[in-house]
Amino acid sequence: MIKNGHHAAEEQREEDSVCGTPGGSACSPEKRKRVVRLWCDGCYDMVHYGHSNQLRQAKAMGDYLIVGVHTDAEISKHKGPPVFTQEERYKMVRAIKWVDEIVEGAPYVTTLETLDKYNCDSCVHGDDITLTVDGKDTYAEVKRLGRYRECRRTQGVSTTDLVGRMLLMTKTHHSNMDNPDYQQHTDNFGKGPKGHSPWTGVSQFLQTSQKIIQFASGKEPQPGDTIIYVAGAFDLFHIGHVDFLEMVYKQAERPYVIVGLHFDQEVNRYKGKNYPIMNIHERTLSVLACRYVSEVVIGAPYAVGKDLLDHFRVDLVCHGKTEVFPDKDTSDPYAEPKKRGVFRAVDSANNLTTDDIVQRIIANRLQFEARNQKKEAKEMAVIEAMNRKEQDQSEGAAQTAHLVAPQTCFCVWFHSSRYTQALRLN
Repeated sequence: MIKNGHHAAEEQREEDSVCGTPGGSACSPEKRKRVVRLWCDGCYDMVHYGHSNQLRQAKAMGDYLIVGVHTDAEISKHKGPPVFTQEERYKMVRAIKWVDEIVEGAPYVTTLETLDKYNCDSCVHGDDITLTVDGKDTYAEVKRLGRYRECRRTQGVSTTDLVGRMLLMTKTHHSNMDNPDYQQHTDNFGKGPKGHSPWTGVSQFLQTSQKIIQFASGKEPQPGDTIIYVAGAFDLFHIGHVDFLEMVYKQAERPYVIVGLHFDQEVNRYKGKNYPIMNIHERTLSVLACRYVSEVVIGAPYAVGKDLLDHFRVDLVCHGKTEVFPDKDTSDPYAEPKKRGVFRAVDSANNLTTDDIVQRIIANRLQFEARNQKKEAKEMAVIEAMNRKEQDQSEGAAQTAHLVAPQTCFCVWFHSSRYTQALRLN
């Protein structure tokens, strides 16, 4: 299998000899100390860098990460129809470099039985909430039994937001969230009649150098590596991109794949409409999370020229079946690598494009809008229940404090409690 971007069959065989095959008998406590196995699960529909960041954080908590992916039927039952098929979602999750193994058709509700079946110490999930069709926490059992660990949800991205961007035909959707048209659309998609959920709602994505460092491998090409360069928008990073990069990766015995990402303005020049859906910073993280990618050039020149080829010591330049748009001066952007004899057309046998995904969304707009409003309504019901419970607890504690302490102490405690609650909800 491929582990974190590298072939690691020997490591996998050693792992199997220690803990048995996935789904087999559990290890003895003594052997289990050798490796910490963690479980994540989810829909992983329209996989984005938020999903990847959750899995990165989970992997950092242990040694071996197993990811369960739900079927289309399970997702439709509890949330509504997914954008991608289960086979597409399985393959997307496999391509994330922090994932060691996936379980197809994982149950929607995470139980102790599932963790034990795959010899996992704990389940890891973000600090949002996942609910069943009847509004119950899908992680209630593992939380109650102390087998649950939490990581931070990535701000600034959600499937809801990405769907909204695809339906809003404007060039500024990713940089101007104050735009009235954009706000009206996100109101329709991300807000229910009772309020605004902090988990479903849209927030601004803020890129940091630390986030890029966390996603990057930090590995330089080694003597004997074949340096392969590809370039493009890689917008709304999807299974078509994964299949292409996997095929590129297979072009050499020891590949070092560099992906050049074009700036937003350049992508809009040759693709038009409302592209790119994701801005350059978001696309950078999405591509860096792929196990077949070693390095990313942020804002790569459109023409693959002499300076770029010489600087990175490129051995091979690849391009897929998608149309090659001419440069601003109408020249061929691959003229130099073709002249050097290092250009290669690669057929991944996958015709899916970002345009196709947008068309899926547009064709099922009403279904996705209804799904997100339903999700929002369930989340708001949970928040209101949390509010009522904390208010009851606060009032009970306040009455007790009033009997044993001066009134001034009661006031300070009460306001502190309400402030803490507000922070939790925001």
